[in-house]
Amino acid sequence: MAPRRRSWGRRRRGALLALVLGVLVVTATNDVGPAPGPAPAPGISPPRAPAVPVVDPAVAARDATAAIDRLVTGASVDHVSVAALDVATGRPFGYAADTPIQTASVVKLDILETLLLQSQDDGQPPSAEARELAALMIQQSDNDAASRLWEDLGGVPVLDAAHRRLGVRATQLFDHWGSSTTPASDRLALLAALHAPGPLDADSRHFAHELMTTVVEEQRWGVSAAADPGTTTALKNGWTPVDADDGRWVVGSVGIVTAAGRPVLLAVLTEQQPSKDAGIQLVEALSRIAAQAVTAHPAPASPR
Repeated sequence: MAPRRRSWGRRRRGALLALVLGVLVVTATNDVGPAPGPAPAPGISPPRAPAVPVVDPAVAARDATAAIDRLVTGASVDHVSVAALDVATGRPFGYAADTPIQTASVVKLDILETLLLQSQDDGQPPSAEARELAALMIQQSDNDAASRLWEDLGGVPVLDAAHRRLGVRATQLFDHWGSSTTPASDRLALLAALHAPGPLDADSRHFAHELMTTVVEEQRWGVSAAADPGTTTALKNGWTPVDADDGRWVVGSVGIVTAAGRPVLLAVLTEQQPSKDAGIQLVEALSRIAAQAVTAHPAPASPR
């Protein structure tokens, strides 16, 4: 088997941009700033504004990759997939972003978006029963609710068709849905569909956002570790021990966070973790690194 690349080159970054930005609508704003204040009195130096660190995006990506290399050791090597996108600037970051990882309950986001697409096609909102099942599936990660919706929607063929509409390219679904595999790059496509106009209409996006921002307290770990204090994260996590891997854990988290004051799409997937808690710690560390890589203040362009 050919070794997996751990970071994106230009083509990989371009591929993610083409994938995600195809469903994003980015609005630029101008900041004219406050009016200048009065001049300081003679002989008195004005206070210095705090220095704003500037970082070349390529340097930030290299530093993030090196930091992840130091964290991902032992059984985790080749079992981690990370992707991030700063929506405001379009800056991406990926670490083995195309590497397939077992989904566990992260795939429940696929079920939710398929339900919403199907309801749109039918020209009516999801039924009260479907809405209740979706709430249990996302807010509490209820497996029975997920299995019921999976069957009601039509299983693998219907979800595969929804994936094509949502820009998901490399996810492999199985009827035992928790064993499906997906790369972080595909998770960003699903998050993009929830963030801005595209395949999902405003009502669908609002319903999904409402569920993902109100998960039960004990499941608010993961990508939320990268969020600015006091902000709300929309997320879905997944975790499960795998008998075939001697009980090692799959632990993943995907969501939309506010980092450095800007929306960031973030997906962190891991396998082969020695425990759930160890997996959560790794996912949160990777989330902070990836978010910083895409939000670090860029260096100004050199004058020509």
